[in-house]
Amino acid sequence: MSARATCSCSSSPPADPVALHLVKLCVGVESPDALEALLAGLAAEGARDVVRTRQTPRRASEITSGGSLYWVFGGLILARQAVSAIETLTEGAARRCEIQLDAQVRRTTPFPRRAFQGWRYLATADAPADLGEALEGELPADLARRLRAAGAW
Repeated sequence: MSARATCSCSSSPPADPVALHLVKLCVGVESPDALEALLAGLAAEGARDVVRTRQTPRRASEITSGGSLYWVFGGLILARQAVSAIETLTEGAARRCEIQLDAQVRRTTPFPRRAFQGWRYLATADAPADLGEALEGELPADLARRLRAAGAW
């Protein structure tokens, strides 16, 4: 027997100050450019942009009210995708959670994050700003150059 529980929301950027976000390592993908290429290939095949995990976030309603999934590449948060829904699928031992994401990958200012397993919550106050909102002049020129070379800027 299969049961589904869905928590849907709008896919707008995290403008809501009480929205909660998730952080997850982007394993096997080196940069936001590579993530965009991977997602474009999946979209061409008709696949949805879904992240599967074993555990459903207990605070799903806070995440789906304007939250995003922030991606960690090589120890830095460099991108995010808005969370559009969180769905728990239960099929006995195969129970899992699907986090549905918007297709658009938004670049963020680089923010250091140590490696971890699974996902972690991220408060809006602690989330890095979108790259378009950050002023390039705030970074030293050498750091900005290295970030561009790494595909992070």
